[in-house]
Amino acid sequence: MSQTEPVAEFNESFSEPGATAPPWTDVTDVLTASEMFWLSTVRRDGRPHVTPLPAIWLDGTLYFCTGSLEQKTANLRSSPGCVLTTGSSDLRSGLDVVVEGTAVRTTDVPRLHELAAIWKSKLDWDYVVTDDGFRDGADRTGLVFGVTPAKILAFGKAPYTQTRYRFPA
Repeated sequence: MSQTEPVAEFNESFSEPGATAPPWTDVTDVLTASEMFWLSTVRRDGRPHVTPLPAIWLDGTLYFCTGSLEQKTANLRSSPGCVLTTGSSDLRSGLDVVVEGTAVRTTDVPRLHELAAIWKSKLDWDYVVTDDGFRDGADRTGLVFGVTPAKILAFGKAPYTQTRYRFPA
Protein backbone atom coordinates (compact mmCIF):
# COMPACT_ATOMS: atom_id res chain seq x y z
CA MET A 1 0.00 0.00 0.00
CA SER A 2 1.15 3.49 -0.72
CA GLN A 3 2.14 5.50 2.31
CA THR A 4 -0.12 8.30 1.01
CA GLU A 5 -2.45 9.52 3.71
CA PRO A 6 -6.05 8.44 3.04
CA VAL A 7 -8.91 10.80 2.39
CA ALA A 8 -10.97 11.38 5.55
CA GLU A 9 -14.75 11.53 5.16
CA PHE A 10 -16.16 12.88 8.42
CA ASN A 11 -19.80 11.95 9.10
CA GLU A 12 -21.36 14.87 10.96
CA SER A 13 -24.70 13.04 11.22
CA PHE A 14 -23.15 10.47 13.60
CA SER A 15 -20.77 12.82 15.42
CA GLU A 16 -21.13 15.33 18.23
CA PRO A 17 -21.69 18.95 17.20
CA GLY A 18 -18.40 20.76 16.74
CA ALA A 19 -16.35 17.55 16.59
CA THR A 20 -13.85 16.88 13.83
CA ALA A 21 -12.29 13.81 12.30
CA PRO A 22 -9.43 12.32 14.30
CA PRO A 23 -6.05 12.86 12.65
CA TRP A 24 -4.84 9.87 10.61
CA THR A 25 -1.89 9.56 13.02
CA ASP A 26 -4.35 8.84 15.85
CA VAL A 27 -5.81 5.96 13.82
CA THR A 28 -2.39 4.51 12.98
CA ASP A 29 -1.35 4.89 16.63
CA VAL A 30 -4.30 2.67 17.65
CA LEU A 31 -3.45 0.11 14.95
CA THR A 32 0.22 0.07 15.98
CA ALA A 33 -0.33 -0.10 19.75
CA SER A 34 -3.20 -2.60 19.79
CA GLU A 35 -2.29 -6.18 20.55
CA MET A 36 -5.69 -7.83 20.05
CA PHE A 37 -8.06 -7.55 17.10
CA TRP A 38 -11.31 -9.28 16.19
CA LEU A 39 -11.16 -10.97 12.79
CA SER A 40 -14.50 -11.41 10.98
CA THR A 41 -14.69 -13.85 8.07
CA VAL A 42 -17.49 -15.69 6.29
CA ARG A 43 -17.97 -19.46 6.15
CA ARG A 44 -18.78 -21.21 2.85
CA ASP A 45 -22.44 -21.43 3.87
CA GLY A 46 -22.59 -17.66 4.55
CA ARG A 47 -22.52 -17.79 8.34
CA PRO A 48 -20.19 -15.27 10.01
CA HIS A 49 -17.14 -16.34 11.97
CA VAL A 50 -15.46 -13.97 14.45
CA THR A 51 -12.39 -14.66 16.54
CA PRO A 52 -9.85 -12.62 18.52
CA LEU A 53 -6.20 -12.70 17.49
CA PRO A 54 -3.08 -10.53 17.66
CA ALA A 55 -2.21 -8.46 14.60
CA ILE A 56 0.68 -6.23 13.55
CA TRP A 57 0.30 -2.93 11.65
CA LEU A 58 3.32 -2.46 9.38
CA ASP A 59 3.77 -0.22 6.33
CA GLY A 60 0.05 0.28 5.77
CA THR A 61 -0.92 -3.39 6.08
CA LEU A 62 -2.41 -5.27 9.02
CA TYR A 63 -0.83 -8.74 9.41
CA PHE A 64 -2.11 -11.71 11.39
CA CYS A 65 -1.17 -15.36 11.76
CA THR A 66 -3.52 -18.31 11.92
CA GLY A 67 -3.12 -22.05 11.96
CA SER A 68 -3.27 -23.82 8.63
CA LEU A 69 -6.13 -26.06 9.83
CA GLU A 70 -8.25 -23.39 11.56
CA GLN A 71 -11.75 -22.34 10.50
CA LYS A 72 -10.66 -18.80 9.68
CA THR A 73 -8.06 -20.16 7.24
CA ALA A 74 -10.72 -22.27 5.49
CA ASN A 75 -12.99 -19.22 5.36
CA LEU A 76 -10.27 -17.00 3.86
CA ARG A 77 -9.44 -19.61 1.22
CA SER A 78 -13.01 -19.51 -0.08
CA SER A 79 -13.73 -15.82 0.59
CA PRO A 80 -10.72 -13.59 1.34
CA GLY A 81 -12.73 -10.48 2.20
CA CYS A 82 -12.55 -9.76 5.92
CA VAL A 83 -12.79 -7.16 8.67
CA LEU A 84 -10.44 -6.62 11.62
CA THR A 85 -11.53 -4.43 14.53
CA THR A 86 -9.76 -3.08 17.58
CA GLY A 87 -10.18 -0.34 20.12
CA SER A 88 -11.40 0.13 23.64
CA SER A 89 -14.29 -1.50 25.46
CA ASP A 90 -14.89 1.82 27.24
CA LEU A 91 -18.05 3.69 26.31
CA ARG A 92 -16.75 7.23 26.85
CA SER A 93 -13.09 7.11 25.85
CA GLY A 94 -10.83 5.77 23.17
CA LEU A 95 -10.94 5.25 19.45
CA ASP A 96 -12.35 2.12 17.84
CA VAL A 97 -10.95 1.20 14.42
CA VAL A 98 -12.42 -1.09 11.75
CA VAL A 99 -10.20 -2.25 8.88
CA GLU A 100 -11.95 -3.66 5.79
CA GLY A 101 -10.02 -5.40 3.05
CA THR A 102 -8.88 -8.62 1.42
CA ALA A 103 -6.57 -11.05 3.22
CA VAL A 104 -3.58 -12.07 1.10
CA ARG A 105 -1.06 -14.74 2.11
CA THR A 106 2.35 -13.34 2.99
CA THR A 107 5.19 -15.66 1.95
CA ASP A 108 7.95 -13.12 1.29
CA VAL A 109 10.73 -14.45 3.54
CA PRO A 110 12.34 -11.08 4.39
CA ARG A 111 8.92 -9.68 5.35
CA LEU A 112 8.18 -12.81 7.43
CA HIS A 113 11.48 -12.33 9.31
CA GLU A 114 10.55 -8.70 9.97
CA LEU A 115 7.10 -9.72 11.23
CA ALA A 116 8.49 -12.54 13.40
CA ALA A 117 10.83 -10.02 15.06
CA ILE A 118 7.90 -7.68 15.76
CA TRP A 119 5.77 -10.53 17.17
CA LYS A 120 8.70 -11.41 19.45
CA SER A 121 9.29 -7.85 20.65
CA LYS A 122 5.61 -6.95 21.04
CA LEU A 123 4.08 -10.23 22.28
CA ASP A 124 7.08 -12.38 23.23
CA TRP A 125 6.00 -15.03 20.72
CA ASP A 126 8.77 -17.07 19.13
CA TYR A 127 8.20 -17.96 15.49
CA VAL A 128 10.57 -19.73 13.12
CA VAL A 129 10.22 -18.47 9.57
CA THR A 130 9.58 -21.08 6.87
CA ASP A 131 8.79 -20.87 3.15
CA ASP A 132 5.12 -21.25 4.06
CA GLY A 133 4.87 -18.83 7.01
CA PHE A 134 5.75 -19.54 10.64
CA ARG A 135 6.37 -22.58 12.85
CA ASP A 136 5.78 -22.30 16.57
CA GLY A 137 7.30 -24.14 19.53
CA ALA A 138 4.74 -26.95 19.16
CA ASP A 139 5.80 -27.44 15.51
CA ARG A 140 2.49 -26.08 14.18
CA THR A 141 2.30 -24.21 10.88
CA GLY A 142 1.08 -20.65 11.05
CA LEU A 143 -0.02 -18.95 7.85
CA VAL A 144 0.54 -15.20 7.71
CA PHE A 145 -2.00 -12.97 6.00
CA GLY A 146 -1.84 -9.26 5.28
CA VAL A 147 -4.86 -7.00 4.89
CA THR A 148 -4.19 -3.78 3.03
CA PRO A 149 -7.20 -1.62 3.85
CA ALA A 150 -9.77 -0.77 1.22
CA LYS A 151 -11.44 1.38 3.87
CA ILE A 152 -10.97 2.14 7.55
CA LEU A 153 -13.68 3.38 9.88
CA ALA A 154 -12.78 5.22 13.08
CA PHE A 155 -15.26 5.77 15.90
CA GLY A 156 -14.18 8.33 18.48
CA LYS A 157 -15.79 8.38 21.90
CA ALA A 158 -14.56 11.60 23.46
CA PRO A 159 -16.12 13.35 21.59
CA TYR A 160 -18.26 10.90 19.62
CA THR A 161 -17.18 10.88 15.99
CA GLN A 162 -17.51 8.69 12.93
CA THR A 163 -14.97 8.95 10.12
CA ARG A 164 -14.38 6.87 7.00
CA TYR A 165 -10.84 6.83 5.57
CA ARG A 166 -10.63 5.96 1.88
CA PHE A 167 -7.43 5.12 0.10
CA PRO A 168 -6.70 6.59 -3.34
CA ALA A 169 -6.25 3.96 -6.05
